[in-house]
Amino acid sequence: MKLSNLFKDVGSEIKKITWPTRKETIKYTLIVIGISVAVAMFLGSFDFVFVRLMERFIFK
Repeated sequence: MKLSNLFKDVGSEIKKITWPTRKETIKYTLIVIGISVAVAMFLGSFDFVFVRLMERFIFK
């Protein structure tokens, strides 16, 4: 396969892409950030509890 054919194929595939609107992009970005913060808080709370348990029972 020639390099020029590759670029032609890539160009034709890029034309088929349906890009999200600005509003959709902002919405999905905020959803990802919100879920990331929620997961971080969830895992952070488990870490906090386990550290306190270890301090109390193991590292007296």
